[in-house]
Amino acid sequence: MATKTKKETDPVPNVLAFERKLDPSDAIFSFGNWDDRNIANPWPSLELREKIIRGTISNRLKGNDEVDADPKSANIQTVDLAALPHDSDTLGVTFTLRILGDVGIPSACNEPTYKTWLASRVSEYRDAGGFGVLAARYARNLAAARFLWRNRLCSQAAETHISLIQDGKPAETWVFDSLAISLRDFGAPIAESDAFEKLTKAIFTALSGNSVTLLKITTYARIGAGQEVFPSQEFVQGKKDSKNGAKSKTLYAVEGAAAFHSQKIGNAIRTIDDWHPQAEEIGPIAVEVYGSVTSSGTAYRGKGEDNFYTLHDDWCGKDRQPDDAQRHYLMAILVRGGVFGKSSKD
Repeated sequence: MATKTKKETDPVPNVLAFERKLDPSDAIFSFGNWDDRNIANPWPSLELREKIIRGTISNRLKGNDEVDADPKSANIQTVDLAALPHDSDTLGVTFTLRILGDVGIPSACNEPTYKTWLASRVSEYRDAGGFGVLAARYARNLAAARFLWRNRLCSQAAETHISLIQDGKPAETWVFDSLAISLRDFGAPIAESDAFEKLTKAIFTALSGNSVTLLKITTYARIGAGQEVFPSQEFVQGKKDSKNGAKSKTLYAVEGAAAFHSQKIGNAIRTIDDWHPQAEEIGPIAVEVYGSVTSSGTAYRGKGEDNFYTLHDDWCGKDRQPDDAQRHYLMAILVRGGVFGKSSKD
């Protein structure tokens, strides 16, 4: 008896990939004073510095004298540090965001019938105004400066300037009181409603069509003169021997300036998934295939019925229509992009 090929039994392509449609740059840190904030006058970059500190042994001991350090001994560490100068009370964070159209058009796909099916589903979603929902959520995360992460929690005030860039110049700029904008309730009102509607429209126009929108974002966060700030931390592979002077903390820098990884910025912008099963308890998470949140070691969509593959394959192969909330999630995954082909061995 001949074995059926995957194509005869499963409409999901072996080869399937989508380009990301939200493409942020790295974010550069700068410094100045709150009363001098003005995007027309860029601030100097904030450089990292290094220091050597003598701490204490505080890790949990393993009970092996050959492995454990003596708790009475000093713990000498070399670390990177980013801090505002003592005559500057405000952190500046600047990056650009490119937003692309043609959502749902695969960059790689070996099943023409699937491309036709998906194009029809995306068209239905567009006609129902679905991209407006996604655009408003991305816009809120930008206006609220969610991308500041820990720096936002340390801020006494934060103001975000977002410019629509056309022909290399700002065509229009919108300003938001970032700390006044809720990060948890996507339906909460925003004081700068006109500016927010225009920002949402700029994002929607790109996502729902085939054009490119470029935004420049600068946030001023009043943290306090001389206070530490928090750029991305590098993940250094391999064992580090701090006893021989290796750094125990390495921060990310671009040409000497403290910075955020573009991936960290992107994660913040796409933190719009409050459609997952535990949303009422923990709030929105970044749009991910399995709802993974590495900081909590949890996959909130796991291997059940709510992850991307289960929802997508049931919709495509079994014509099980997702509800409106999960349809938003599925489309947000297409905006996120990734490689989603199904192996013939699955």
